[in-house]
Amino acid sequence: MKIKSIDVFQVDLPFAGGTYRLSGGREYKYFDATIVRITTDEGLEGWGESTPFGATYIAAHAKGVRAGIDEIAQQLIGLDPRRMDRLNDIMDANLAGHHHVKTALDVACWDIFGKSANLPVCDLLGGRTNQKLPLISSTHTGTPDEMRERVATYRSRGYRGHSIKIGATEPEGGPALDAERIRACLADRQPGEYFLVDANGGLSVESALRMLELLPSALDFVLEAPCGTWRETLSLRKRTTRPIVLDELITSEQNIVELVQDDAADGIGLKISKSGGLTRARRQRDLCIAAGLTMSVQDTVGSDIAFAAIIHLAQTVPERYLRCVLDVRDMVTVSTAEINAPVHNGGVSAPALPGLGIRPKLDSLGQPLIRYG
Repeated sequence: MKIKSIDVFQVDLPFAGGTYRLSGGREYKYFDATIVRITTDEGLEGWGESTPFGATYIAAHAKGVRAGIDEIAQQLIGLDPRRMDRLNDIMDANLAGHHHVKTALDVACWDIFGKSANLPVCDLLGGRTNQKLPLISSTHTGTPDEMRERVATYRSRGYRGHSIKIGATEPEGGPALDAERIRACLADRQPGEYFLVDANGGLSVESALRMLELLPSALDFVLEAPCGTWRETLSLRKRTTRPIVLDELITSEQNIVELVQDDAADGIGLKISKSGGLTRARRQRDLCIAAGLTMSVQDTVGSDIAFAAIIHLAQTVPERYLRCVLDVRDMVTVSTAEINAPVHNGGVSAPALPGLGIRPKLDSLGQPLIRYG
C-alpha cells in the first residue's frame, strides 16, 4: 500500500460562545482548521486535522500548518502509510520541529492503518479500555458569576470535570479577581467532580502565590500551566503544596523526561496537535504512565475529526491515570464529520468502526486548497 495523494482543506470554526477569553487579554472568535485527506493506491482514505488555538497560545499558527505541509507532503507520496514511525522520520528529516504541521498527516495515516486492518485506531494504539471517558468543560474567563453559571450549565449536562480559565491582569483585578473566580466556580461542587484551574502560562510566580494565599487551603483543585517558563514553574513548585499539571510547556517526549527529572509537576495536559500527532502522543502517554503522571487527553481546539483522535487515544489510557477528555465539538459551531460518539452522563467512548470511525462532511469541507501527488 502506498500514499497516492494528499488533499489539504481549510475550514473556519467559529467559537460557540462568541468570544473565548484567556489570560493576558487574549481573545478568539474563530479557529482556523487545516484538514487533510490522504488517499492510497488501494483506494483507502484517511483523515486528520490540525487546529491551533490562534497564534498566541503556543508557537503554532494555522497558516504555518499549511505552509509546513507544503514542505513535506511531496516527500510522503509513494510511502506506506501504515509505517508510522518511519513516516515521522521522513517528516522530521524534511522539517525540523513544527509538530502542529505533522499532526493532520500523522492522524490521517493512523485512520488508514485502522481501516486496512479492520480495527479501530484505539486497538492499534494499545487496546481499548472498558471505561467511559469523562468529559471536561472549558470555562473561559469572565466575571465570577458568569463563570459559575457556565460551570452549572456543563454540570447539568453531566460533565464531571471543569477547566476554569484564570489570569487576570492587575488592571482587571489581578490575583484577587482570579481567587473570586475560583471560589465561585467551586461553590456548588458536587461529589466526584474534578477541577483544573488553568492560567495558560499567564501568571508570574508572584501573582500565583498571591492568588493562592487568598484561597482556603482545603479547596480541592489542580493548578494547570500557571507560569510561562520552566524556571518560574520550578520556583512556584517549591513554594506551594498545590498539585500542578503542565500543558503548554510539554510539547515533546523530552519535555516529559525533564519534568520527571526536575519533579516539575504531577501530570500533563496531553494535546495531540502540539505533540505532533498520535504517534508521538502515544509515546508521551507511555512515559507518563511509567512515571506515574496523570493526564488529560485533549487538543488545542478542533472539530469532529480532532475529537475522534482525542477519544481513540484516551480510550487506551488506564483509568487511574486518565483525568478527562475535552469534547472540542462543544467549542465550535461547524461540524466536519459524522461520528458515533454520543455523550451519556458526561462520558463518551471511542467508536468501534475501523480507523477513526468518522464520515467526513464534504459539504462542510468544500474544495481542497491543494492536492499533492
